[in-house]
Amino acid sequence: MTQVTNTVRFVLDGQIVEAQGARRTTTVLDYLREQLHRTGTKEGCAEGDCGACVVMVGELNAAGTGVDYVATNACIQLLPSLDGKSIKTVESLKQADGSMHPVQEEMVKCHGSQCGFCTPGIVMSLVNMVQTNTSPARQDITDALSGNLCRCTGYVPIIDAAAKACEKKSALKVDDSADLPLLKEIKRSSVPTMSLEGDIIVQPVVRTKKGNEFVSPATLAEVSDYLVKHPTTTLLAGSTEIGLQVNKQFARPDHIMYLGNVKELRQVTETDKVWRIGAAVSLTQVEALVAQAYPDFTEVLRRFGSPPIRSTATLAGNIANGSPIGDTMPCLMALGASLVLRRGDKTRKVRLDNFYTGMKKNVMEPGEFIEAIELPKPVAGQVFRAHKVSKRFEQDISATCAAISYTLKDGKLSGVKLAYNGLAPSPCRAPKLEAVLEGKLPADVKAADLDAAIAASFTARDGLRATWAYRALVARNLALEFIEEQTKEVA
Repeated sequence: MTQVTNTVRFVLDGQIVEAQGARRTTTVLDYLREQLHRTGTKEGCAEGDCGACVVMVGELNAAGTGVDYVATNACIQLLPSLDGKSIKTVESLKQADGSMHPVQEEMVKCHGSQCGFCTPGIVMSLVNMVQTNTSPARQDITDALSGNLCRCTGYVPIIDAAAKACEKKSALKVDDSADLPLLKEIKRSSVPTMSLEGDIIVQPVVRTKKGNEFVSPATLAEVSDYLVKHPTTTLLAGSTEIGLQVNKQFARPDHIMYLGNVKELRQVTETDKVWRIGAAVSLTQVEALVAQAYPDFTEVLRRFGSPPIRSTATLAGNIANGSPIGDTMPCLMALGASLVLRRGDKTRKVRLDNFYTGMKKNVMEPGEFIEAIELPKPVAGQVFRAHKVSKRFEQDISATCAAISYTLKDGKLSGVKLAYNGLAPSPCRAPKLEAVLEGKLPADVKAADLDAAIAASFTARDGLRATWAYRALVARNLALEFIEEQTKEVA
């Protein structure tokens, strides 16, 4: 039986680091800087926005022959979630002979740094990109940098440095050969611990004297069992929300469960009609999954946040958080997505548009959690459109995001599903607007009818991101925009 050691073990540059006595809510950034003195990793915003803290977190690949990395905001990641993984910081790039990584060399030559505070995070975002893409297009480079703010240099020399670095393809790969055997040594168990009576024991990574815990189960059965026993447990996936609560609100949940090691929750399966997306599947994976079928959804996801955010944040986490301006929910509602909810060994299915009962309130019972999202695949003739309106194009909170799905029958709109965020206490369908559109020729839809339906559907509220007058106007114009292409085709 595995013993409780209160030790987080991870690999750093060919050595196993054993972090003992750290709080459950210690961030990766704080541990790197304060305990390991890896001060190249900087704290800028402590919100996952500026990118000064970007590091690379690695896991053994499925075959156990290499390491898969994701760029990660160290400021919002909790240290116990590193257990069994590896990490690379900007200091990791120094070669044995003292030479720098090609990205660093070209940042110097292209004058890609001035004050230098943001530079380590920029370097790590680019190094992470070239681990899998050694011939990036300019768009790939700018996407990789979308989560890194540089206030004094300007991005042209940074982009030039990335392009020039990729001319040295043989030197781009980070040397992690010494990490592989160590990752195998500290790999977390993939089977649950059982008592002599055959009951599941979810072993904590960290436990306090008061009995508060950080647990990291490996199986769905462990998750279910633990949540029945501890229904107020805080579920942690990408930490893009919990990390903010820890840093900004000084939250210290009694029980934290990390879902990133649960194999069943990290899988995507499919039938002829639906994708079944596990609750721990990242937004980056969803982005790739729906790219061909629903390109507008992919674009909404691309603008959801930076690559370090999307690589850790999950679709289920965005849904469960239930923000009134959550970006994925309008798309999922318009596409008729359902949630598989689980408590113990029992599951039930709930349509997403029936999931919310108020602001950040939903139908889940104590001990119940989202096991998967079922997303229907497109059918013949289906049109799906979505668009996010925000003050900044990249990495900004929505004023509103709208999505629609419909088909045309004899030139008329049919099966209309229209959903919004930012107009109500939770993301929602707009049945009165759908009724205005249903059965109409696109050219016959009147703006005044949509305006009246919006007024009848929602309570006027001004907010920090936009006035109600602006949101209502945008909501109407997006609906018109979504069917305008059909009007043009008919014309």
